[in-house]
Amino acid sequence: MNRQLVLSMILVLAAPAAAQTTPGYSPQSAATERATESDAIARPAAASASAHSKFLSLQPHMAGTAAQARTRDYVIDKMKSWGLETDVRTYSIWMPHPMSARVWRISPDPIELNLQEGRVAEDTTSFAFPQVTPFNGYGAAGDVRGEVVYVNYGLIEDYAQLDSMGVSVKGKIAIARYGRSFRGIKAREAEKHGALGLIIYSDPADDGYTRGDVYPAGPMRPSQGIQRGSVMNMNGDPSTPGYPSIANAKRVAVASMDVPRIPVLPISYGNATELLRGLTGQSIPQPWQGGLPFRYHVGPGPVQARIAVETDAATNPYKQIWDTFGTIRGSVYPDEIVIIGGHRDAWGPGAADNVSGTVSVLEAARAVSEQVKAGNRPKRTIVFATWDAEEWGLIGSTEFVEQDSLRLARSAVAYLNQDDVAQGPNFGGGGSPSLRALLRDVAKTVADPSGKGSVYDVWRRRANLSADTLEPQMGDPGGGSDFAGFYNHLGIPIADWGFGGPQGVYHSAYDSYHWMEKFGDPTFEYHAANARIGTAALLRIANADILPYDYVEYARTVQRFSSQVERAIAEKHWTLSGAVLNAAVARMESAAVAFTTARDGALSAQLSPTIAKQVNATLLGVERALTRPEGLVTRPWFRNLVYASDENNGYSTMVLPSVNEAIRAGDESVVERELADLVKRFDSATQVLKVATGLLQRK
Repeated sequence: MNRQLVLSMILVLAAPAAAQTTPGYSPQSAATERATESDAIARPAAASASAHSKFLSLQPHMAGTAAQARTRDYVIDKMKSWGLETDVRTYSIWMPHPMSARVWRISPDPIELNLQEGRVAEDTTSFAFPQVTPFNGYGAAGDVRGEVVYVNYGLIEDYAQLDSMGVSVKGKIAIARYGRSFRGIKAREAEKHGALGLIIYSDPADDGYTRGDVYPAGPMRPSQGIQRGSVMNMNGDPSTPGYPSIANAKRVAVASMDVPRIPVLPISYGNATELLRGLTGQSIPQPWQGGLPFRYHVGPGPVQARIAVETDAATNPYKQIWDTFGTIRGSVYPDEIVIIGGHRDAWGPGAADNVSGTVSVLEAARAVSEQVKAGNRPKRTIVFATWDAEEWGLIGSTEFVEQDSLRLARSAVAYLNQDDVAQGPNFGGGGSPSLRALLRDVAKTVADPSGKGSVYDVWRRRANLSADTLEPQMGDPGGGSDFAGFYNHLGIPIADWGFGGPQGVYHSAYDSYHWMEKFGDPTFEYHAANARIGTAALLRIANADILPYDYVEYARTVQRFSSQVERAIAEKHWTLSGAVLNAAVARMESAAVAFTTARDGALSAQLSPTIAKQVNATLLGVERALTRPEGLVTRPWFRNLVYASDENNGYSTMVLPSVNEAIRAGDESVVERELADLVKRFDSATQVLKVATGLLQRK
């Protein structure tokens, strides 16, 4: 899944550390760590990355298929050959596969649309193996027909616009373009408004010829290109909501599952032309005009369409999926775990999404394992994971997190996510604000493949910042990729990064090794650079004397959000004030500054290993304190009270979601209650920092 992180400009005002220091390390340890990282980042190689990519993207490998078992075996065999302990977790998931998917224009001039993407002569992957049937995972089976209504992106506000125009989709076929939200939201809103079925297409204005040359002449989506993808809005197996799909797990009835009840199918913009061109009715709002060479109209009709989807839900609804793990045990803190992971499944060959992420995990595993063989074992345990069925709803990682929630809550130090990480030259990163400084610092140590300095140097120049105190934009972890279980569910700090560029083959049969070799990363040097960042970040966290979280940056980042809350409440002219939240975050910032000073002072002296262990165990509680077991009122699975995906968008981030969702609902009493709860939790996080500071001052 191509996670779409919400970006924010950050003014870093953290207390400056002395030159050449490495946060979380004593001066002696820092020198050793820099040498270790320098050796490690030289090991990931473009040639190895290319070989991994070529094998793993040889054929489409959708979750629940034999082709996906092939990727499982490859990853496990490689990790075994490098000396890692390996494990495979198998889960049985309710995951109906398509048996057939068909779309017709039944009036005027009846025609069945050809849903196959077709062969590209120079890209053998497009015809050497059968393509995955164009469909949307978890869309319902059915055979429906009706007048066509164009609903723009199918957002809540788009249906409000249709209502204002007197246009309804009830009893009709809605057609929406991809973009601006997760496709599951489009399905939810179409069903909510009474549509019989939904067709989703990729408009050329969004990722086709208006954006650049189309494949195979360029990297953008051709007229026959189709974006597959899941339309389920929950995370994990819908038959075991909130608990793992292990043997003998209780399964909810299909009627109770949180999945669409209408057929949903993706088509190309070439096929969309056959449905949109003949629509009449009212003129559209200008922003609704896409890139096809005619004026769009909303309808309804006179075009009528038919959608027919058959699945194996009645005969073979459960499929096995496989998460893989390679483990290197820590030498000093074996019970503290640093995890790096990326999903293996894809809707096609998946060279970008997400073979590139799997390659990064593999190359990082090889680099660290070679150091272990040379006698340099990391202090903390490192786990190299690949997840299955991410594309269906973050299923593999969610089932793992739900199965191991107690162990992870107790011992997981950080999770580093690798999703769609090498498809161009433009670096970006994000995640928990507590790990952003670390990611920036690591990016300064890895050479950019452009030859124009470090990854950080090139990133910073491209950002064209107006002041030296500003840092490049970084993404907030709302949802949409495998970090969700770790961060949004359990409150484990995460980091996320990768290299992007122009791309129009997302979730299509053309996300292939040939596309990658021609457009995405021809030399595979960006794959290698990404793995080098992952290797260094893993070691930086795994070997730290004191875990290198930056809670000054965390608090200052959240301060911007709490100020927004205060303004939003003031605009409502309610009797309550949001200033109490601002004050709580300010208290956390003061505690974080005090902790940073105490940490740096203790590390400059002789810090007792016993005290260091106690401090590290305490620090794990800071971001956990900003979760609550009962989760959000709207979505109990989301326990993190600082970041969540927006329930009305899916991809974008809702900051301070418990309060901001209540503000959006306009319920002052709920806002007051949620505000008090959030203040209490920030004060709990502040107290954790004070306890850690007290331990350091004891030395």
